[in-house]
Parts: sequence; C-alpha cells; structure tokens
Amino acid sequence: MQHRDTETDRCCRMLLGDVFPNFEADSTFGRMKLHDFLGDSWGVLFSHPGDFTPVCTTELGRAAQLSPEFSKRNVKLMALSVDSLQEHHDWSKLVMSLHEPGSQFPFPIIADDRRELVEKLGMLDPEEKDHNGMPLSARCVFVIGPDKKLKLSILYPATTGRNFDEILRVIDSLQLTAHNRVATPVDWRPGNSVMVPPRIPETEAAMLFPAGVYTKDLPSGKKYLRYTPQPNTHQQ
Repeated sequence: MQHRDTETDRCCRMLLGDVFPNFEADSTFGRMKLHDFLGDSWGVLFSHPGDFTPVCTTELGRAAQLSPEFSKRNVKLMALSVDSLQEHHDWSKLVMSLHEPGSQFPFPIIADDRRELVEKLGMLDPEEKDHNGMPLSARCVFVIGPDKKLKLSILYPATTGRNFDEILRVIDSLQLTAHNRVATPVDWRPGNSVMVPPRIPETEAAMLFPAGVYTKDLPSGKKYLRYTPQPNTHQQ
C-alpha cells in the first residue's frame, strides 16, 4: 500500500529527543512563546477536539484539579484546541464553576482557530470533524523536558478520555530516570523498587546502588531482572 506523503505527515514526524518547536501563539494567559513560557520547567502540552464538549470538559476539570500536583513536579500544563480565544475564556470559566467555583483556571489554553499548530504538530484527527467538515484536533499529549526536547508522546482518539493520574505517573518515571541510571517496571509507582538496566555490569551496579541489588532467579539462569530500591538522590 502506498503511503500518502501529505504536508501534515511531513510536519508531524517528531521523534523522542527532538527539540520541540518553539511556537508562538495566543492563549488565555496572553501571547506566549513556548520555550520562554517553559523556562527551566517541564511541560505538558495536550490538545482536545473542542470546547464545550462532554469528554473535554471532564478532562480539563481533572487537569485543573491536579494542577498543584504538576506544579510540585515543576511541570507547566498547556491545553490547545482549534477554538477561538474567547471560547476558551468562556469555557474555562464553566469548567471551574463545576469543580472549583470562584477560582481562576490554573493554566493556559492555546487558541489555534486557524489550525496552524495542530497541523504542524500532527494533532488532527481525520475521523472527527466539525459542522463544516473540518478535522478536529485529537487528544494528543506531549511531555517536554527542561532541555526543550520531546520526552513522551501519547495519542488518544476523540472518543477516549485521558487518565491524568497516568500522565503524572509517567512524569515521575521520566524525572527519576533522567537523573538516575535506572528504569521503571510495569505499573511502577513512586517509592516502588526500580530496575537496573542490563548494560550496567554487576561490579558497577554495586557501587551505583549502595542500598543493594536484588536479582530475580529465572529458569534460564540469565540475570537481567535486577531490582534496587528507588534512589533518593541524583546520580552523577
């Protein structure tokens, strides 16, 4: 089958480790330039299909509730859709009235009513269209590191709401493994044991992890399932 090499395809081939585009856009917090807004923080940019829609309203409400948890981790949240700035302002007030009446919405919502950003970043969902037949933005999640590089991307269809507790969990893993030579196993939570990568020799692992390394016995006799308590300090 021949692949359709569209302009959107060419724009959105962003790989983990790529520097995230330093776009400039209007938001509910004013005009913003991504890298300046992030500073030395981590960032989560997530798109949604449309304002004043049911699943998106529950997502924005949950993200607003968890905003203090993201702040504790030095993470700045940013939402984006193809709606206008005024619609974003009106919708964010509605979201807060449902969850924290009287409070200000805690993070910016980027207006992209010309669809320039969603096309550039590959955020469009060809299956979901507005009343004019134009594709809407999908539920994308981009995690950006303090070095402005893409650390994680997740893409959900419009029909599936995101789990922001899971996004927090992966950020905990990303931040831990950015400063320590470890990996996090399935369903890992902060405080759980972590894994020692196979490329670290046993003698070096003993020096790196003074709390000890536990190797799980396997029928094959191979010793690649190695665990150690989660490090509390950054390794050099």
